[in-house]
Order: sequence, then structure tokens, then C-alpha cells
Amino acid sequence: MATAQLGTQTAVTTIQAPRVLSIDVFRGLTMIVMIFVNDLAEVKGLPWWTYHAPGNVDAMTYVDMVFPAFLFILGMAIPIAIEQRLRKIPSQSRLWLHVFLRSLSLLVLGLILTNAGAGDPALIHMPPGLWAILALVGAILFWMVYPRADSHKALVKTLRLTGLTLMVVMFAIFRRTTKDGSIAWIRTAYPEILGLLAFAYLTTCVLYIPTRRWRWAPFGWFVALTAFCAFCSAHWIEFPRHAGIYLWPFGNGSDTLIAMAGVATSTIFVSPYSVRWPAFRSKAALALSFSAITLIAAYLLTPLGISKIRATPTWCLYSIGTSIAIFTLLYWICDVRHHTRWAAFTRPAGSNTLLTYLLPDLWYFFLGALGITWFRTHLAWGFPGVIRSIVFTGFIIAVASLLTRWKLRLQL
Repeated sequence: MATAQLGTQTAVTTIQAPRVLSIDVFRGLTMIVMIFVNDLAEVKGLPWWTYHAPGNVDAMTYVDMVFPAFLFILGMAIPIAIEQRLRKIPSQSRLWLHVFLRSLSLLVLGLILTNAGAGDPALIHMPPGLWAILALVGAILFWMVYPRADSHKALVKTLRLTGLTLMVVMFAIFRRTTKDGSIAWIRTAYPEILGLLAFAYLTTCVLYIPTRRWRWAPFGWFVALTAFCAFCSAHWIEFPRHAGIYLWPFGNGSDTLIAMAGVATSTIFVSPYSVRWPAFRSKAALALSFSAITLIAAYLLTPLGISKIRATPTWCLYSIGTSIAIFTLLYWICDVRHHTRWAAFTRPAGSNTLLTYLLPDLWYFFLGALGITWFRTHLAWGFPGVIRSIVFTGFIIAVASLLTRWKLRLQL
């Protein structure tokens, strides 16, 4: 049984609730689809809906809904993780430190991935792929979940210190050549998906944690963020574009909006407040009503455009409404009907998500460091390319399953 606890250091209310398996299944399915579509992006000659829609057209494909699904499930996990952490360590300052460090860790990983191919071999004295591998090996050593046995403490400290040192050294030696021929350091403009998740996690926590005692607060924030995103898309509010994500981590509010929708959905299904709707029928009615409202709002905001690249509110709301409906179905299958054997293949990606996410990049960097280009020049067109991407996805999930079985797990 998992315990969710509301409270501070002086006032607590403890509510027992079973583990919600559908969250892990949703996360695992999203991770698997993300691996597939990322590899499929290199395959040419496929229908337009198998790729991201261009930023200069008003359209979205199923590929454009994968990243929002990841943001959504990140938001769903926030209330659970926060209450569990407060139950173990009832300290607000320690909680905020954890939030900040977790966000920083995701950002560091994102910067490694986004700079992996940008390094100048003549300046860093190694192939860019090797630089990325060493940086990620350092990250794995530093954030790996190690055994807690006292006999291993010295070894664990040594491995963590080695990993941290390796990351610091890789960042210190990194150099790239810009378009104008000048030498520059780490490129920070786009912190990759993990960096975007870092900012979404941080901003969602900033809004949710101080107001988490009010049951409807996530829905209030959802409405406010939708309005903010719409105002930015309509160019009524311009400062987010000029401030940059490091000065204004909310951006135009789109990523935080999607994550906050996950928090709101968690309030219906998972959080301590969900005991007010103990029957699945009540939870499903609330969730599907929420889904329908977001889809209607998406349609009404269509004049502002439909685009993942431009992060329009319509793209956000269509993705949110779909994610809510999918999660409701998974909740009914996995947690009400208790049919979970079919989802066994999602367990590594659902429970060891960060390592699973890094595995494809490690594979690409390994091939790049060895100078192997066969996979980029063969089976990269049409239906054979689709089969290649399916096989590659299965291969990554199999490796993730093996590593998880060997207790190799990452946790920030």
C-alpha cells in the first residue's frame, strides 16, 4: 500500500491508497512511442502524419502528442511524489531543495544531449560521440541507485565522485565552433526534451506546492495557464519571447499548462482528495468531463493556430484532452479490472524511465564514435524503415529490461 500524506511538520492527515499501476503503464507506453517516433524521424518517404507537423502550418500529428503525454504524466506523478517525500522528510526547505536539484539534474542531462553533436573534435581532442558517452557515463555513475548496504558505502561514494568529476571535466573541456568561425562553450538555447521537462517540473511545483491544500487549485492554475498561453499566442503578451527560458522558465506557459493538467487529473484519480470520489464511475465522469472541456476549449482557440513548434494553446489542449481520455481507459483496465499482464513489456520504460530514455542516445553516440553510418544509409526509406524503427524500439526496451533486472536504475 502506498501512503499519501497531506501536511506540514505539525499537521498531517494520512490516507491509505493502493498503488496506481496505470501511471507506470502510461509512462511506459509514452516512452516506447517516443523511442519509435524519434528513430522514425530519420526514415524518409513516409506519409506526412508520421512526422512532426511543420511549424509554418496549422496542423498536428500523433507524433506532436508524444511529448505532451510525457509532460502530462510528469504532472500526474508530482502530487504523489511530493506527499511521499513530505511523509518521509516533513521539511519544506528540504522539499524545495529536492525540487531545485532535480530540475538542475534534468537540465544538465539535457545540455549534454543537445551539445553531443556540436563539439569540435579538434578542440575537445576526441570525437563528439565519445565526449557524449563519457559525459553520460559520468551522469549514470552519479545518479545510479546503489545498494544501501554499509559495506558498499565507500565504493558508492567513490563511484559517485568519479561520475561527478567526469561530468565536470567533460563540460570544462567542451568547445564548439560557431557559424561565424568563433569558438564557444556549451550551447544553452535549446536544452533538449529533458531540459524542457526540467523547467516544466520546476514551474509546476512552484505553482502547485504552495496551493496543494486547496483541492481545486490545480484546475484554477490550469485555467490561468490556458489564458496566459492564449494571450502569448495572440501576441498580447510579448515578454516571454524576449526574456528567454532561463529568466522566465514558464515560457509561454504551454509546458507548465500540460503538466498542471496532469496534476489536476491526479487530483481526480490518485491524490488523497480522490477519496471523495471512491467509485470509478465518479472519477471517470469527472475526468471525461475535464477531457471534453479541454477539447472544446481547443476548438474554440483554433484561430490562434495549431502547432507544436509554436506551442499554441490548441495543440496543448487537444493533447491534454487525449491524454486524459487515454489515462482514464488505462486506469479502468489496469486498476479497476486488474488486467496488467498485457502491459508487461512497458515495465522497464515505466519504472526505469530515465535510463530507458538515455539508451537510444548512447547507442547513436556509440555508433558515431566508431564511425559506423550503416544504419543512417540503409533501411532508411519507406516501409523497411518503419520495420527498422520497430526492431530498434524492441531492442532498446529489451536492453532496458535486462539492465533493470540487473538493478541498474537511475533516479534524480
